[in-house]
Amino acid sequence: MFYDHHFIGMHWVWWIIITLIILLTVFNILPYRYSTSHSREDPLDILKKRFARGEIEKEEYQERKRIIEEDYNP
Repeated sequence: MFYDHHFIGMHWVWWIIITLIILLTVFNILPYRYSTSHSREDPLDILKKRFARGEIEKEEYQERKRIIEEDYNP
């Protein structure tokens, strides 16, 4: 029953499908992980994003901005 030509043909189709899924996963996901892990944001950009999201208040934003600007522009 399992040794007829239909089972063997389907067996190769599944291996092709599995290989394609693995290749698509590797080549679509890994480049995104690589690019995000090596990108460096400027501290001022991070501060601006935090302020825009409402994580910090205006006074805290201005104080931290002043500190960052002093550190980078001595």
